[in-house]
Amino acid sequence: MSIFGTYSISSDTKSSTTPTIPSFGLATSSGTKSTAAAVPTFASFATSSETSSTPAKASFALAASSGTKSDRNKPKKVAVPQFSLGAEFPLLLENEWRNMKWSEEVRETLMESVRSFKPASETVTEARVLLIGPVGAGKSSFISSVQSIFSGRVINRAMVGSSSSTSFTKKLRSYNIRGAGEKADEPTALVLCDVMGVGEGESTGLSLHDALSVIKGHAPEGHQFSPEQPIGAETVGFIRKPSTNDRVHCVVFVIDGSSVGSCAKSFGATFQQLREHISNLGVHQVALLTHVDQVCTATRSDITKVYKSQAVQQAMVKAGELLGMATSYIVPVKNYCSELDLDENTDILLLNAVDHILQYVNLYFQDNSD
Repeated sequence: MSIFGTYSISSDTKSSTTPTIPSFGLATSSGTKSTAAAVPTFASFATSSETSSTPAKASFALAASSGTKSDRNKPKKVAVPQFSLGAEFPLLLENEWRNMKWSEEVRETLMESVRSFKPASETVTEARVLLIGPVGAGKSSFISSVQSIFSGRVINRAMVGSSSSTSFTKKLRSYNIRGAGEKADEPTALVLCDVMGVGEGESTGLSLHDALSVIKGHAPEGHQFSPEQPIGAETVGFIRKPSTNDRVHCVVFVIDGSSVGSCAKSFGATFQQLREHISNLGVHQVALLTHVDQVCTATRSDITKVYKSQAVQQAMVKAGELLGMATSYIVPVKNYCSELDLDENTDILLLNAVDHILQYVNLYFQDNSD
């Protein structure tokens, strides 16, 4: 963390004049590729109140005066060296900005809640949830991470790519989350749908037309997306009269928390246009903020600090601005990427996100009940 500033001295009088230091801005550096937490800006740089005579612990290099008398009368700008506050500046809040409990009991309760979930509709047996987001945001990883919890080990059920420039997912894939062990053949009522990543333009990823076609239930399972061939009546397997079972009941936007601050403005326009059309269909939307373990060093070492992290909080605010969505709809998650074993606290964060999603699934059925 650094303090920057400049001050000037004047030599137009015989008596020495104490230079004044104008306001200093305080900036942060997160040490990761993520956006740092918002830090208050101080209007002035004050010395300790214990004594007025003790100088600040910093050395200032004053430029030597030279040249003509008129030159010497001009104010000289002197660069102030950087100050590092390091770990002394708190990046974690004293209290959580959302209440969260972490225990094996909480994990089991959340798992049972997902297992026992039933759509609030007599005619619908499965809740179809569509994940939409930029390439590399973590859509497929979230699906695999949730399935990993119920499988009892880390698996990659939804194939995940490593490129951040092109979408690995090209087809519409629906994944029914299944139990583990004796309940492996007993699927839950939750179906997570994966699609092509959203690009910065219509020609670089999932189009608005195709996204809406999937939500309306017209797209067949396994449909391969192509900007040159939008979904239509001539599409093989096109569902002309989709039932409520074919439609999407909740849309989840997936945003990479570690790069949300540098997300192109075009994504914001795309997402907000998409959200407007989805809202007109009566489908509720929420959002996942992924990669929160990469947002700050605290969450990297201990994911239970997620709701104390100012950096994560600020990333959620930026995600809300990008989507045009209140932060109450957004939940943070950490997907399983390089891990080989499950972690209790990571599971809790993921399951809490699923529980959040299912609340809005049921709102869809309540809104559309006969």
